[in-house]
Amino acid sequence: MTAVRGTDPPEPLTLEDRVRAHLVTPLPLPGHGHTAARLEQLADAAHDDVVVGRLQEANADADAILAELAGRRVAPGEWWGVWAAEPPTPVLMAREADEGWVLDGTKAWCSGAGMCTHALVTARVGDARPLFAVDLQQPGVTSDLAGWKASGMGRSATGGVSFAGVAATPVGSPAAYLTRAGFWHGGIGVAACWFGGALKVADALHRAAARRPLDDLAAAHLGAVDAALAGARWTLEGAAAEIDAAPDDLDAAVLRARRVRAVVETAATATLDHVGRALGAAPLALDEEHSTAVSDLTVYLRQSHAERDLAAIGRAAAATVADRDTST
Repeated sequence: MTAVRGTDPPEPLTLEDRVRAHLVTPLPLPGHGHTAARLEQLADAAHDDVVVGRLQEANADADAILAELAGRRVAPGEWWGVWAAEPPTPVLMAREADEGWVLDGTKAWCSGAGMCTHALVTARVGDARPLFAVDLQQPGVTSDLAGWKASGMGRSATGGVSFAGVAATPVGSPAAYLTRAGFWHGGIGVAACWFGGALKVADALHRAAARRPLDDLAAAHLGAVDAALAGARWTLEGAAAEIDAAPDDLDAAVLRARRVRAVVETAATATLDHVGRALGAAPLALDEEHSTAVSDLTVYLRQSHAERDLAAIGRAAAATVADRDTST
């Protein structure tokens, strides 16, 4: 009797492969009638893996920025980052040379460094911070990931990228990047990924509930998570409808993005807390997928402006009340 040979299991996909699989089909652009589908797909990617969602979101944001400011889209096979953090140091400078604009210096907080093929980067030109498109496959581009010490978001390849006389192309006018309603629509895309990451963390509690009946305390924790995430989902859906109805309303976009991010951050933080209290230390110590999701989401949420955004929301609310009182 001839023995039947087994087949070796397929090699697991690398993180880069998984991100690229999400990049094959471009997401709908915000404000074009299908913003809800855009946000849902970002949430789905982060639910699969928080880091995958974070890297897909940057590429999708770059696609929307290029469409709005440069009249082009991310091309097949390209993988874009959006590197716009402006800490005091290090500094990335742009200068105009005979052959066009070139970049010199180092950009901090670059996610996808060493993986992205292209990036949109802000660089200093005098007092301005215009946006540039740069092909990262040129000579003179080097990445340094040694500074990242945390396990959370460690797979996102976030670090410094240095440029030495690297050619770049201006995108839009010097102030265009930050003065668009689309900038704030992009911030809601980040919140959609926070939501997906919270769903990922909540999965452990749902699995525990499927294995055995919940006592009253565990059921209360699950109920709190369910309510918080339902509120976050409805907030994202409502925001998508508002964006599609008035995509160019800057004032509405600013307040909407701050409100959405505050609601989703609160829901995600509550999910982390309730799941941890319900399940204790065991899944954090013994379930690698869950513990990775918890650490990734904890770091990712700190991209929020937290109380600064809440203060801005509060001032807007106070002004609304004052205007109403004056008009009566």
